[in-house]
Amino acid sequence: MRSSLDNYLVSHSSLPNDALEWLEKQTNIRTNYPRMLSGSVQGELLKMLVEMTGASRVLEIGSFTGYSAICMASGLPEGGHLDALEINDELEDLMREGWKRAGVSDKITLHIGDAVETLKSLDGPFDFVFIDANKRQYCEYFDLVFPKLAPGGIIVADDVLWDGKVYTEPLAHDAQTVGLLNFNDKIKNDPRVEVVVLPLRDGLSIIRSVNR
Repeated sequence: MRSSLDNYLVSHSSLPNDALEWLEKQTNIRTNYPRMLSGSVQGELLKMLVEMTGASRVLEIGSFTGYSAICMASGLPEGGHLDALEINDELEDLMREGWKRAGVSDKITLHIGDAVETLKSLDGPFDFVFIDANKRQYCEYFDLVFPKLAPGGIIVADDVLWDGKVYTEPLAHDAQTVGLLNFNDKIKNDPRVEVVVLPLRDGLSIIRSVNR
């Protein structure tokens, strides 16, 4: 259920295309946790960030039903490419149908399997990275992907506020919250990057590589 703020943001941001609307509807019908979908406002932000940074190689860690991949692929220049990592092979058909409808299939390579193992096998440099997978492993994802990041490259990490669990006292001690607490502290104290946390949806960290 969207809040009044969410409804206002959606109504005053660029509208999603037909393929994204179809995919959002199918995600609500065919999955158990449709709120994991990026949604139109976050999706438009990701698209604009890819466009504004001129990124030509994009990496997505955690694709779910492929909504955010469509958004980022839509922002790629001619010849740009996105590597999408997803562990749940049951979502593959839905992802590929959405990408086909959006006309971005030729811009995306899907890697099904454990993200940590896949990351070890991928070569950089990547200009733009979106992290939205297992919250327990955000620190591990960062450590694996940062050496593959282009100078001045951008990492966007989703869900970093985690329904307020990372700042509401007493702090929760479940594995996912602890993983995000460790990640947020790690990024804040890393001299190789600068970061800003945005309270959009469940929190987005925009991280830029500096001093490489």
